[in-house]
Amino acid sequence: MAIVYLGIDLAKSVFALHGVDEGGRRALVKPSVARGKLEEVVAGLPPCVIGMEACSGAHHWVRLFQAHGNTVRLIAPEFVVPYRLSGKCGKNDAADAAKNARLCWAMLHRGESFAMPA
Repeated sequence: MAIVYLGIDLAKSVFALHGVDEGGRRALVKPSVARGKLEEVVAGLPPCVIGMEACSGAHHWVRLFQAHGNTVRLIAPEFVVPYRLSGKCGKNDAADAAKNARLCWAMLHRGESFAMPA
């Protein structure tokens, strides 16, 4: 079961990951990954398409993930809003994981055209 799409919710110290295979079935769900372990977790996965919300620190992660052979799609915040369960200030790991699942679904089924990092 190879991960094709991986949604990552970026935060200050704990990140949420959700990966799906080509059929859209869950292949990886990690609702809590520490900052120091994120690159290690992603490096241990086969190269895939990673989707994450564009923010001030996103380009740092893009460079690290691309170095491991991944394709990264940064998603503008206005396109992420429809996938959120809680408000912009709400912190809920289950909601973050669900948002990542919906981002993976959007990349897989709807062919959303998100901004590619420069």
